[in-house]
Amino acid sequence: MFEALMLVCFGASWPASIYKSVKLKDVRGKSKLFLWLVLTGYCFGIANKIINGIDWVIIFYVAVGLLVLADLVLYYYYSSRPGSQR
Repeated sequence: MFEALMLVCFGASWPASIYKSVKLKDVRGKSKLFLWLVLTGYCFGIANKIINGIDWVIIFYVAVGLLVLADLVLYYYYSSRPGSQR
């Protein structure tokens, strides 16, 4: 239960980050390395659940991992546009 609550708390910030990127069409201030590290951490969490026994908490790992992935895709999309600054 506490693991799920931790994931909900960590995951709560990603929709706001995604919204900001889409609305402003700008990713200045975001770190590509940070996004990759966070996504890698969620992948390790999913791997742990698969190896040591899948339970309902894996849903939170996948959901938040997809949010981080979406933010990473937006990072690459908006940083590759002409006139963008990284």
